Amino acid sequence: MRISTTDPISGSDVRDLAHAPFVIEGAGESALKIYFESEDNRRAYLDVELEHPGQDVTSVNLGNPAPMGGDKPKG
Repeated sequence: MRISTTDPISGSDVRDLAHAPFVIEGAGESALKIYFESEDNRRAYLDVELEHPGQDVTSVNLGNPAPMGGDKPKG
């Protein structure tokens, strides 16, 4: 498990880890334990909505149909 002692809401370093609120994101070796300065900051972090590119937007083509420099013309 990886550990982050920088509160992602305030940007401050959390020093009293024994009493600090935290969240564990993920599982296993790639899990991340994130510490917060306060319970308010932890709640603010949990209230941030996640984006899921390609799933959130279903009516838009996320590809780039325009030719790039150096591309050979189709046809």
